[in-house]
Amino acid sequence: MYKSYGNNSYKKQRSGSSNAYNKNRGNGSYGNRNSGGFGFGKRRTIKKLDVNLFIRKAQPSVVSVDENVTSASFSDYALSDKLQRNIVDHGYLKPTPIQEQAIPYLLEGRDVIGIANTGTGKTAAFLLPLIDKAFKNRDERILIVTPTRELALQIVDEFNEFSKGMDLDSALCIGGANIQRQEKRLWHKPHFVIGTPGRLKDLINRRKLDLSLFRSIVLDEVDRMVDIGFLKDIQFIIEKLPQKRHSLFFSATISDKSKQVMQVFVNNPVTVSVKQQATSDNIDQDIIRAGNGVQKIEKLHELLTTKGFDKVLIFGRTKWGIEKLSQTLTERGFKTAALHGNKTQGQRQRAIEQFKQDEIRILLATDVASRGLDIDNVTHVINYDAPESYDDYVHRIGRTGRADKKGTALTFVE
Repeated sequence: MYKSYGNNSYKKQRSGSSNAYNKNRGNGSYGNRNSGGFGFGKRRTIKKLDVNLFIRKAQPSVVSVDENVTSASFSDYALSDKLQRNIVDHGYLKPTPIQEQAIPYLLEGRDVIGIANTGTGKTAAFLLPLIDKAFKNRDERILIVTPTRELALQIVDEFNEFSKGMDLDSALCIGGANIQRQEKRLWHKPHFVIGTPGRLKDLINRRKLDLSLFRSIVLDEVDRMVDIGFLKDIQFIIEKLPQKRHSLFFSATISDKSKQVMQVFVNNPVTVSVKQQATSDNIDQDIIRAGNGVQKIEKLHELLTTKGFDKVLIFGRTKWGIEKLSQTLTERGFKTAALHGNKTQGQRQRAIEQFKQDEIRILLATDVASRGLDIDNVTHVINYDAPESYDDYVHRIGRTGRADKKGTALTFVE
């Protein structure tokens, strides 16, 4: 257990390799309040959250009755035999609560509003019935719209696992990748098109993507799409859809702007909601009190050289700040990679793969990685810059403590 991160009694545990950079200390090269420091740049006014929200000890494992515990089996659903085998091969033993509640309605063709936290299995909740539908009706075409490239890639990966041997194909349409190759994929009329709003809009405007052909549409992580400025793009896409369609709306929260989308998107929907506490019992949450500049980077260095910090995901607020922090940690002898919107898609994918394969043990990212990044055995999430909202915090720390494993989330506060 890590104790008292936030007080002055924090015990330094410094590796021998740290001497190589001693000459750089104290000269301001690692940032201060006037120079912008790490992660700040041209700062927006950010409403400070109550730091007590970032403190919560992991709960011991107990056996209890939970109204959301599922008693169903995937064999209960009228899914094709091949898909049932793929589900077993993928290691799925029984449906999660969101899957148990949503799949029967989706198999009936009902419009569904799904409200669920990150890591609850909602991707499979909509993928499984849609794969089954496309397998049984080869003319079916399905569009899945999601906020980030990483989440789109994760959905494609799950689609490939669940659709093995079913002769179904997909097209990934995301920014940062070659648009001509995506156009060629669309020319073959794939059963599934999975993409981000901006790139989908580009392809529509280039007349390479005709949304009137799609009868099943998923808007995934709508709250995040709205938060990062895709509201007009989503509205543009909805206007191009056929009136008669099967509409699926998934979101962790429903804001006023999300409701604007929902009201024009779904028709006579069923709402399924998995009520869970915001953060997992498996995550030990605490704060680290530190000022800006040199003191802050020194405290981060101490953490990264502490035993047990084996696979660490560090979140910052800005692309500039994350890139600078990554470079500084590299200079200090750490193997790192940075993930943010200024990276090409190839660079982003290499960074994720290096982190997955343990070629590096530290990945630094903006909130582009707070959703859709499913990586095993992340031991720690560190919020080097505090998140803008509690929802952002929940999604960030949800990258650790997954699959019943213990995780730790630490948040720097001034």
